[in-house]
Amino acid sequence: MSPKWGSPVTHLVAVLVHTPAHSQLGAPLTYLSAQPLAPGTLVRVPLGRRETLGVVWDRSETNGDPALDPARLKAISAVLTGIAPLADHWRQLVAFAASYYQRAPGEVALAALPPQLRDLSERQVQRRLQRKSQPASAAAPGDPSPAAMALSAEQQQVMEQLRTHDGSFVLFGATGSGKTEIYLQSVQELLTRDPAAQALIMVPEINLTPQLQARFLQRFAPLFGFDAVVSLHSGMTNPQRLKSWLAAHDGSARIVLGTRMAVFASMPALKLIVVDEEHDPSYKQQEGARYSARDLAVYRARLQGARVVLGSATPSLESWHHSRPKADGGRYLRLHMPSRIGEQARLPLVRRVDMNHQPRHAIIAPPLLDAIKQRIAAGEQTLVFLNRRGYAPVLQCGACEWKSACPHCSAFRVFHKIDRSLRCHHCGFAEPVPRACPECGNLDIAPVGRGTERLQEHLAQLLADVRRPGSQTTDNPQGAPVHVARIDADSTRHSGSLQSQLAQVHSGAVDVLVGTQMVAKGHDFRRITLVAAVNPDNALFSSDFRAPERLFSLLMQAAGRAGRDAAISGQSEMWIQTHQPKHPLFEALKRHDYPAFAAQQLLDREAAGLPPFSYQALLRAEARTQEVAQGFLAAASNAASADLAQLPGFDLITLYPAVPMVVQRVANVERAQMLIESPSRVALQGFLAAWHGLLHTIRQSEASRGLLRWAVDVDPLAI
Repeated sequence: MSPKWGSPVTHLVAVLVHTPAHSQLGAPLTYLSAQPLAPGTLVRVPLGRRETLGVVWDRSETNGDPALDPARLKAISAVLTGIAPLADHWRQLVAFAASYYQRAPGEVALAALPPQLRDLSERQVQRRLQRKSQPASAAAPGDPSPAAMALSAEQQQVMEQLRTHDGSFVLFGATGSGKTEIYLQSVQELLTRDPAAQALIMVPEINLTPQLQARFLQRFAPLFGFDAVVSLHSGMTNPQRLKSWLAAHDGSARIVLGTRMAVFASMPALKLIVVDEEHDPSYKQQEGARYSARDLAVYRARLQGARVVLGSATPSLESWHHSRPKADGGRYLRLHMPSRIGEQARLPLVRRVDMNHQPRHAIIAPPLLDAIKQRIAAGEQTLVFLNRRGYAPVLQCGACEWKSACPHCSAFRVFHKIDRSLRCHHCGFAEPVPRACPECGNLDIAPVGRGTERLQEHLAQLLADVRRPGSQTTDNPQGAPVHVARIDADSTRHSGSLQSQLAQVHSGAVDVLVGTQMVAKGHDFRRITLVAAVNPDNALFSSDFRAPERLFSLLMQAAGRAGRDAAISGQSEMWIQTHQPKHPLFEALKRHDYPAFAAQQLLDREAAGLPPFSYQALLRAEARTQEVAQGFLAAASNAASADLAQLPGFDLITLYPAVPMVVQRVANVERAQMLIESPSRVALQGFLAAWHGLLHTIRQSEASRGLLRWAVDVDPLAI
C-alpha cells in the first residue's frame, strides 16, 4: 500500500485520533508514511470507513517493532503541510491531562483542536491559510494607545513583585482594586520587552469575554494591530474559532482571551497566563475529559517557563492553601491588593436583615424596599440577586399535592410564566402549563417558591407607584415608571440579547436589575450602589462541603458590583435577607474578611480530612436502571480490593459505597457514583491508573449489560 502522494512507504508513524472515551483505542494508532513526520504534525488518516484528523505522536522505522506487519497497515491520507507541527510542550500538556484525568490522549488532543480543522480537507485548509496570509489590519491612523492608568501604591507593589519573581502567583485583590489594570500592564511590559511573546488571559464565562476584549483592544490594537488580540471560546462560530486558533498557533496573535478551553490553545511563545476569577467552578470541565483549566494553566506555565497569575477577591481554598508562606510548604506567591481604587473608594457596607423579625411571607423586607426607593430617588441603581431562574421552582396542586415533576428526571419542572411552560432544567423537556391538576382535576394549582422571573414581577408591583427622577430624555424620562429588568439564562437566550441588556444597565435606563450569578461577577456597573441577596440561606446547610465556600465567593462577588465608581462608593451597601443573621459566614462577609473565613474553613477541612488535605476522585456510572449502575460500581470496588491489594499505596486508598447521585435520574438515565479518597495524590493516581484496565474488563462482563457509560472524575467539585 502506498500513500496518495506517491513515494514508497518506509516509515511507521504513531498517530493520535479522536476515539470514543472507552473504546480501548486510546493509544496512538500506527500508520504508514512515505516520509518521516515530526511529532505534532497534523495529518488526515483513514479510520474505519471515514477519514479523520490525527496528530503525529511518535515515529519509528518499519523494523522497529516485529509485531507490526506493514502490509496490514493503512497509509496516511494527507499531511497538513501549511500548519507547523504542534510544539513539544503542547503535547506534554495533553499527555499530562490525559494521564491525570484518566482519559485517552487522542480524546484530549483532538478535542483541543478547532472543530472545523477536524472536518476540513487538506485543500480547504490551504485555502483558509491563504486568506489568513493577507496583511494584518493595523491600528487606525491618529489613534494612539491610551496611556496606562496611574497605579496605586498597592498596585505598584504587586507589579514590582511580578517583575522580580518567577513562577505562580495568587493575586488576592478586593473587587474594584484594579486587578484588570495589573493584567493589562503586565501584558504590555511583556510584549514590549519580548517581540515574540504571547499572553493568555482566561475568564470563567463567555459573557465576560466581550467587555474584556474591548479593554484589551483599546489598549493594544494601536500598539500591535487589531489582529494581535483574539478570543477563543465555545460561543464562537467554527470559522471564527479556527481563525483565532491559527493566529495563536503561528504567533501572529500576541494575546488570546478565552474560557477554560483556551488553556489548550497552541501558543508556542506563551510567557504569561492570567486566570481571572480563578475560584470559579466554571473552570472545571464537566463533560468528556473533566479537567480543571486553572490547574492545567499552572502546569502549562511550568512547561513553558511562563508566569501564571491566579486572580480573585475570594481565591479557591486550594489556591489559598498553596499560597501560604514557603516556610509552611506554600508553592505560590500571594500578592495583596485589599483596597479599592480611588481615594474615596471603599467596599460596600454589609447589612443583614433578620427575616425572623419581618412580616410573614415577605419576599422583600420593608427596610430593603425603602432602601431601594431611596436609590431610585437618587438616580442610582439596585441589583437584586437570586441564583434561581424561572418564575417558580415548582407548581403544586392545593388538593392532592401533585407537583410538576419531570417524567424523565428525578427533579421538578420549573414554571416559566413568560411563555406559560413547565421546563426541566436538566433534560430540557417542556410542555404548556396544564389548565387543571393532571391527577385530580383541581383548578387550584399554584407556584411554590420563586425564581428571578417572579421576583422581577413582584418588584415591579411593589414599585408601581414610584416615579424615577431625571431629565426629559428618551432613555431617562422624568416621572416615568421605574424600570425593573432581569438578566438570566432565559432572558439572554437570543444572540446579542445579553449585550443589549447590559448596555441598558450601563446607560442608566434600568433602575432595578434582577439577576442570577451571570451579573454577580465580573461586570463593571458604575451606577449600582445597592446590592441585595434575597434568599442565600439554602447553601448554609448543604450536604456539599464546598457549599459555604461557593456562597461566600458568590456573595462577595455580588457585593463587588456596588460602588464601582469611587465618587459614589461611599454610600454603597450590600443587604442580605437571612433567617441566620449570626451565622459565621455572614459575620466574615460583613467585615469583608476572606482570610478569616478561609482560615476557619481550612481548619474544618483539615479536621475532616477533606481537600486540600486529601485527594478525591469519583467513579460515575449511568444505566437504564439504578441496580445496574450501582452493580457496576460495586463490582469495580470488589475487583480493586481483590486484584490491587498489593499495589504500592493501596492501604492509603478508601473506596466508599456506591450511592445514587443527587439528581438520580436525568433523561430516563439512572446515575450513581462512588467516591475514592486518599491522603496521597501519588497513591490515588497510581491506583486510578492500575484500576482503569479492570474497569474496562468489568464493563464487558454480563453483569454490566445495560450500563450506558462510566467515567472517572478526578478532583471533583460536586459530590
